[in-house]
Amino acid sequence: MDPTELYPKDLVYAHEAAAATGVPEPVIRKWASRGKVARYKGDPRHYSGQGHEYKTMYALPEIEALAAGYKRTPQRARAA
Repeated sequence: MDPTELYPKDLVYAHEAAAATGVPEPVIRKWASRGKVARYKGDPRHYSGQGHEYKTMYALPEIEALAAGYKRTPQRARAA
């Protein structure tokens, strides 16, 4: 059975998870590439077709659990 059918309200796209938790989208994608959160295939009926195809979904409870310990770090200035 497809996870999107089991938990339709818990699976969100990166931009939705970022809005809900305050964690930037690149950090969420980095967590997924490191195996800290699972990736799920999105529903093709919800692809926008406007050049922005949201194909990857994430489980919001997993991201919320990691977001509880997330701290923003200041960025280093680039050398001129």
